[in-house]
Amino acid sequence: MIGRDMKLRVATYNIHKGVMGLRQRSRLHDLRLALHAIDADICFLQEVQERNERLARRPGHPNGTQLDVLCTGSYLHRAYGMNAVYPHGHHGNAIVSRHAIGQFLNHDISDHALESRGMLHAIAHIETRRGSIDIHLINTHFGLIKRSRVRQAEFLIDFVRNEVPPDAPLIIAGDFNDWQRGVDEVLHRDLDVFEAAADFNRRQQRRRPLDRLLPWRKGTKALVARTYPSVMPWLRLDRIYVRRFRVRGVSVPRGVEWVHRSDHMPLIADLEVA
Repeated sequence: MIGRDMKLRVATYNIHKGVMGLRQRSRLHDLRLALHAIDADICFLQEVQERNERLARRPGHPNGTQLDVLCTGSYLHRAYGMNAVYPHGHHGNAIVSRHAIGQFLNHDISDHALESRGMLHAIAHIETRRGSIDIHLINTHFGLIKRSRVRQAEFLIDFVRNEVPPDAPLIIAGDFNDWQRGVDEVLHRDLDVFEAAADFNRRQQRRRPLDRLLPWRKGTKALVARTYPSVMPWLRLDRIYVRRFRVRGVSVPRGVEWVHRSDHMPLIADLEVA
């Protein structure tokens, strides 16, 4: 929660359309429990399937949309950006928050006809003891092809430069599909942001040399937490980039129950407004 020190917990989570397995079994109730366990003030969700008429016909399927189910009892505010549309439904990115969300707008960043990708921008109004703060939130899901990801990163950079005040707190989170690290290099080079997991891990290694044994990438490049696949996290696809924040902690849950919820693990960051 935002208190005297203006602390904020955020998470990014690709929920795999709320289904798992060949039979496409609904995992919505498990995902709702996951969000309770994460206990974030703001969650950036990818692959939220807000409409699926095929699943809706199945006996026992929850009433309402996916966000209706996921937000019950936890999040009063939401923003949804539709990316892919098909005859029986649609899916996209969503931001769910305990704090008020003002204006929001989804941007089509698809690079070719085979992949529908979007970037959701919203502004959260955070009430603190020192007054109200507007935090810019960007939730994105980049493509599978490196050239597409680089062009999508360039769109993101131009958007931030033109639409986000330079002194405004900013959180960019999502599934970047950036196993080749091209996007990470572009964002660090051209935007005044830093990757939360990398920053936290570097500071921890300076304090405790034994932390080098943790499962993070070593070297001079930014380090990113492993979140994919959930059964044995190896790739560093999910990221949280921040500006005007201090990073107090970063974590990725572990356990069998998380494997059955999605093919991604959530990435959690504890922040403090700088």
